[in-house]
Amino acid sequence: MPRPFRFGVNLMTPAPTGEWRAKCRRAEELGYDVLLVPDHLGMPAPFPALVAAAEATERPRLGTFVLNAGFWNPALLAREVATTDALTGGRLELGLGAGYVQAEHDSAGLPFGTPGERVDQLRRTVEELERLLGSPDHQPRPVQEPRVPLLIGGNGDRVLRLAAEHADIAAFGGAYPDPRSTTGRLLPITAEQFDERVARYRKFAASRAKPAELNLLVQMVAVTEDREGTVQPLLDRVPELTLTQALELPILLIGTLEQLVDQVLARRERYGFSYLTVLEPYMEAFAPVIERLRGK
Repeated sequence: MPRPFRFGVNLMTPAPTGEWRAKCRRAEELGYDVLLVPDHLGMPAPFPALVAAAEATERPRLGTFVLNAGFWNPALLAREVATTDALTGGRLELGLGAGYVQAEHDSAGLPFGTPGERVDQLRRTVEELERLLGSPDHQPRPVQEPRVPLLIGGNGDRVLRLAAEHADIAAFGGAYPDPRSTTGRLLPITAEQFDERVARYRKFAASRAKPAELNLLVQMVAVTEDREGTVQPLLDRVPELTLTQALELPILLIGTLEQLVDQVLARRERYGFSYLTVLEPYMEAFAPVIERLRGK
């Protein structure tokens, strides 16, 4: 049997208390299972935002999507994770990644390093968090046992291997950083490239006793009868893609409501994605899909 769907929304826009709480309550009303906060300069600080989200809601889980390991000292991060899990009543899911926006590191006065160095830092962070939070002597203590669920996001071989070894949730972003960009410009991964990436992850994870949940970050949701016209701006930005390739990108959900539902079901059938995250601007547009697929 396929794993039941879960749906998350990545809340990216800062807001004062009343607006933030209202936004979180609205996401809960729409049926989202997880309220998530990214880790980028100019966006909400993840942990206080999640504590506020917990105070405004009752049902959804709360997660980081994803923390940039290069921004965090592991010992200080362990304190944040444990405290936030306690203050949210054990609803936290910790998402970690290697980071990809050099300009943010430059603004923060932090080293960016090579891709390999950033993955090394991610591995050190994961292993140190497991050591610290796995110790009964660590204070403060998280609420969840045996640990706060861990999501690791990325597409490269070393990150996929790390996710296979350590993560409860393996998250695929569906894009990779443009090596020519310092501002985090992303280039989409085609459907065929996704086949290869997921197959590589499954190879790394073959010895797991319990399969991980697989997550997909959806970059666009558009309810429309004009699929070709809707995707044209992407083709203008990424001329390497054909129209057919663009319409088949797993990170795009474009079409009528019935087509969107079919596309989500197809993502689970083809790749195993049962946990989908949408970006805040598409929170309302995606809600009817959640209603159609609830419990399936």
